[in-house]
Amino acid sequence: MRTLVLLALAGLGAQLVDGSLGMAYGVTSTTLLLALGTNPAAASATVHLAEIGTTLMSGASHWRFGNVDWKVVARIGVPGAVGSFLGATVLARLSTEVAAPLMSVILLGLGVYVMSRFTFRGLPKDRLGQPLRRRFLTPLGLVAGFLDATGGGGWGPVGTPALLAGGRLEPRKVIGSIDTSEFLVAVAASLGFLLSLGSQGLDGTWVAAFLVGGLVAAPVAAWLVRLLPPRVLGSAVGGVIVVTNVRTLLNSDWLAAPAAVATAVYVVLYVLWAAAITHSVRAHLRERDAVAESDGERRPVTA
Repeated sequence: MRTLVLLALAGLGAQLVDGSLGMAYGVTSTTLLLALGTNPAAASATVHLAEIGTTLMSGASHWRFGNVDWKVVARIGVPGAVGSFLGATVLARLSTEVAAPLMSVILLGLGVYVMSRFTFRGLPKDRLGQPLRRRFLTPLGLVAGFLDATGGGGWGPVGTPALLAGGRLEPRKVIGSIDTSEFLVAVAASLGFLLSLGSQGLDGTWVAAFLVGGLVAAPVAAWLVRLLPPRVLGSAVGGVIVVTNVRTLLNSDWLAAPAAVATAVYVVLYVLWAAAITHSVRAHLRERDAVAESDGERRPVTA
């Protein structure tokens, strides 16, 4: 029972982050399941089955708040579904000894990307309103979908920064469109895993726990996307993913690092993580003050 409650809370927290940043539900949830010793393919399947419900609720919530561009959803979601089905099939065929450290490496890379992206670059705001072309969205969807299934997460960490970097869509619509199109990715990945694995290694109560937590958080996250500072949240979540997957790799048969080496690595990671969050907080405060100052200069002076 305690495990189910923790999984539900993890699903709630992961969906709050995902609905606010447009990424990290799968990466965060899969990281937790791997830390609990779950088979990599079963972990990814569990998360994607839960995501069918959470992404449907999240998409509906984002649509309700006007955060969705349906053209982008169609152009990136369909190729994303194809890529995720292929990725699920590939992961299901790998042995656990190969899949577990491989998935941790992928998750670690995504965690580093999320943390560095939001710590140092923030959100671009130029070129708003220019159209996003199919020749860009189709390969992006294929790659992001494949990585999402094989890594247990990746749709958001790949798709959201790519669309944000283009600067052609408002950040809230990038997040809403990515979260909405992820429903197609989750359905396709789940079908791929079920056809390849059947019910092997799947625990329906774990799926339900993640689902309940995510459903509770989805509408709240769609509202919070307008309020939370993405830089700070991205740095914090990226650090969690990095530290957890480094721990998995250090304890794996690939590395089997001595205790002294592992401790030194953790100390360095925690220092870097704290520095990243501090930098993000300061950058957010500078940006907020600059916007307030700019608004003050534009406000007409009345006698």
